[in-house]
Amino acid sequence: MTQENTPILFEIKDGYAVITLNRPKQLNSFNADMHVALQSALDEVESNDNIRALLITGAGRGFCAGQDLGDRDPTKQEYDLSETITTYYNPLILRLEALKKPIVVAVNGVAAGAGIGLTLAGDIALSANNAKFAMAFGKIGLVPDSGLTWRLVKLLGVSRAKALALTNATLTAEEALDYGLIWRTYEPSVLKEKAEKLTQDLAHGPQVGTRLTIEAMNQAQSNTLEQQLALEANSQREAGYSADYKEGVSAFLEKRPAVFYKKG
Repeated sequence: MTQENTPILFEIKDGYAVITLNRPKQLNSFNADMHVALQSALDEVESNDNIRALLITGAGRGFCAGQDLGDRDPTKQEYDLSETITTYYNPLILRLEALKKPIVVAVNGVAAGAGIGLTLAGDIALSANNAKFAMAFGKIGLVPDSGLTWRLVKLLGVSRAKALALTNATLTAEEALDYGLIWRTYEPSVLKEKAEKLTQDLAHGPQVGTRLTIEAMNQAQSNTLEQQLALEANSQREAGYSADYKEGVSAFLEKRPAVFYKKG
């Protein structure tokens, strides 16, 4: 299979991996082959200790336009769409949520439907300043999926989340930034460079503390304050026994940069 026909591109770099959605003519919309390729790439990310962080982005002018609607025509055949959700989308979102390595998402163009769900499944989302975020589900009579009915309510509150979904709103990158859906925006020409630098910095940082911080933030959404305080204590115990902590304190006392990562 040529690179042009490969649904994703997968690269391992200096301590991190890059997954590039690679169906640019379809704005990197999902089909079954892309889902399978993504899961295979995540197998490698999970099992390879030399991969300490992950960057997800898209090829061409789009990040991800959601499901490829050309894959099925409901006027010719009826489909149980829940099968697609339970077979592909739900496992992908849950797997990214559970990944014990930080995920950076670089939205290089339009993110529509499940493309927004993929964006929010990462830990830090960056965007080109000309990117668009389109809900789009209602335009074809469907319901937001890929965790969006859950994440948008958590991020925006019920009223704003409903308005965004029911009006099929398209947000500019600036609006997405204001809503808290992404962290920073950049000129398209420098987005990949900035995203790779951030991913590399995370990969070269303290892995135990980073993992525990992500887990604690994720669990905070359902924990009480008392439960979260207990979680912080347990997490700090684990972090305090780590080699990263010893290196960080030693570097501070010796007035030198900490070295948490040694290549290969």
